[in-house]
Amino acid sequence: MAIYYYNGAKILAPYTIVSNEPMFDMTTISLKTQRASQGHQRWEISFGTQYERNNQVDGLLSAIVDLEETNTMIMPQLTEVADNNTLTGSPLVAADAASGATSVTIDAGVYSGILPKGSFVKFSDHDKLYITTNTLNITGSTDQTLNIYPGLVKALDISVTSPTLVTGNNAILTYYRSIDNQTGITYTDGILSNVGTITLIEAI
Repeated sequence: MAIYYYNGAKILAPYTIVSNEPMFDMTTISLKTQRASQGHQRWEISFGTQYERNNQVDGLLSAIVDLEETNTMIMPQLTEVADNNTLTGSPLVAADAASGATSVTIDAGVYSGILPKGSFVKFSDHDKLYITTNTLNITGSTDQTLNIYPGLVKALDISVTSPTLVTGNNAILTYYRSIDNQTGITYTDGILSNVGTITLIEAI
């Protein structure tokens, strides 16, 4: 099982991953429901941590200092996904993809392996995180289609940026820390301490 860290402290299970995509429902006079999205989405994750004596200062400072700044951390992957990810390296994107596209063509190239459905990924030319909605299985020289959610926030142009697919521990979340929850630290026994529930909001 993969272990993830926030500012040097282990992230404790359970943790929560939320897709925040505002949607609007309208019920017609015939009682049909129409649903629409504004096409904007961000990830939000919440978790607890346990700090030890050697990193309590970092925990306290992270809870109260520079909350207006963005920071980064490895995006936690679901255990089943992390355990079954055998894709090595960062395959090239094989074809241009327009902004809003939910399918990207991946160059088989020199890489091989399986990227399971449900993996958090990103592309090398921008910071947005996506989740895969199909399993990518590169076993030969044939380019493969990777389906993602949400749609691309930025077009992929292989002639300009040569974007690559970024996976696993290289899929980095750029975030703001929420200011809606605790901003302090609780000492448990002089050795262990925690900063309460931490909520991170993807910076988009």
